[in-house]
Amino acid sequence: MILCCGEALIDFVPRLTSAGAPAVEPLTGGSVFNTAVALGRLGAPSGFLGGLSSDFFGDELRKDLAAAHVDFSLSPVSERHTIPAFVKLEGGQARYSFIDEGSACRMLAPEDLPVLPDHVRALHLGSFPLAIEPCGTAFETLCRREHDRRVIHFDPNIRANLIKDRAAHRARVERIVAMADVIKMSDEDLAWLAPGASVEAFARDWLQRGAKLVVVTRGKDGALAFTAKFKCEIPGVQVKVADTIGAGDTFTAGLLASLHVENRLSKPAIAALDQESVVAALKFAVKAAAVTVSRPGADPPWAHELEG
Repeated sequence: MILCCGEALIDFVPRLTSAGAPAVEPLTGGSVFNTAVALGRLGAPSGFLGGLSSDFFGDELRKDLAAAHVDFSLSPVSERHTIPAFVKLEGGQARYSFIDEGSACRMLAPEDLPVLPDHVRALHLGSFPLAIEPCGTAFETLCRREHDRRVIHFDPNIRANLIKDRAAHRARVERIVAMADVIKMSDEDLAWLAPGASVEAFARDWLQRGAKLVVVTRGKDGALAFTAKFKCEIPGVQVKVADTIGAGDTFTAGLLASLHVENRLSKPAIAALDQESVVAALKFAVKAAAVTVSRPGADPPWAHELEG
């Protein structure tokens, strides 16, 4: 199982009513939640670990996880509220504002961490829960506890408006990078982490810190991938964009699902990745993400939608 560790929330997405009046539509979401759902829809064994609420928004989150065949049995449920995330669309690009104080997601603490079953082969983590407490410490603790024996996939997924201490968050990112096997980041993440740095120089630095594969997504321009032995690049898939909500999360799921199908989700297999396998994984990830951006909200594709 690929266990996705992070946030589940409700996106309030701007819409127009049938009369043309502005409104918002509540949709289940959260970067890590979206990846878990996308993995399940793509047919990969998927799990979710994060604080969930017993409120009616929490009910909707659990319903959508179950519909995508995602195992959320490791997630603690409390009476704390579900995070509302208010989305602003600017040219199809999504910007977010969160109300997370005291939420079920935020208040996940290190002592709430479960013992992971043996069938968990990989952990995916990242996004804004790493920038808030106590859940940031909890997820870093989980990564430190498990990284010696399970594949770690890390997506920084920077949400700058939630990061109060840039230096402290940068230090946490670097600590997790040192424990990660696969790192995926966007060109926007790179611009925040290292303004003005070249993509290749930055990727090579993270490879030297211990990562085996570094992937940089570039939106409609596709993706780059780096290992210690090679670099490869694939173009994007041209589609009519509805919005970008969930695009990067779906890319992550496509990448991990492809590696799972090829039986590459072990530390030795990740370390021995060849260029053909990486290119195939990137192509599948880009194709999956293209479906998501072609329709409103975070609505990842099912496996049958990508056949052929």
